[in-house]
Amino acid sequence: MTIARDFAAALVGFALPPRCPGCGMVVAGDHRFCLSCWQGLDFLGGPACARCGRPLAEAESGALHCGGCLARPPAFHHAAAAVGYGPTARTLALKLKYGRRPGVARTMARLMERLLPESDDILLVPVPLHRWRIWTRGYNQSALIARALARRRGLTVALDAVERHRRTPPLRDMNPTQRAKTVRGAFRIADPARVAGRRVVLIDDIFTTGATADACARVLMKAGAQEVRLLCWARVVVREDDPVR
Repeated sequence: MTIARDFAAALVGFALPPRCPGCGMVVAGDHRFCLSCWQGLDFLGGPACARCGRPLAEAESGALHCGGCLARPPAFHHAAAAVGYGPTARTLALKLKYGRRPGVARTMARLMERLLPESDDILLVPVPLHRWRIWTRGYNQSALIARALARRRGLTVALDAVERHRRTPPLRDMNPTQRAKTVRGAFRIADPARVAGRRVVLIDDIFTTGATADACARVLMKAGAQEVRLLCWARVVVREDDPVR
């Protein structure tokens, strides 16, 4: 039986070899990148704001928080992203979001897992989509990532802990102030008992200004969550003197 399984696996591997999640080139194994795409990933590290995770310049490396968080602290306690938003990161995000490639969520989760808190007593909560957006797209990409992380770490995931009860327009062409105003009041907690006293990790694909995550974190904290962290696949890296949201 083992021989038959090994033969079948080899046959599938020959007919459908593993491919780079970024460019589609044949690679050595599943969820592995070719050299070019791997070098195109900007793994974040070095000095960063302790609150929003924004990379800081060397001159400000001793600062605990960036100027934006000092002026207007976000509702989440800490944010982290696996990589900076660049060509390879963008390609994966688009494949997952619009290309109907759910396997990309597992690739992202493999690189995001290292940024999860060490404790297993955390609740993974994906940033929700409005039901109309889910019906159009067919799935919530953040929920796919959350599920993949939950499987890898044996964690609990609450897919519908936060509900996006008000439909909002796409945020991509809005400035930070417009984004914050648009998502204000768009989220609610259906059952506060599910998050009360819990350490919550919000899961999202892209961190742009943090407006959506901030709105989600506010309703979670109001519902009694002990702590809310944010974990994303990629973040748009801005200068220290740019606004946070």
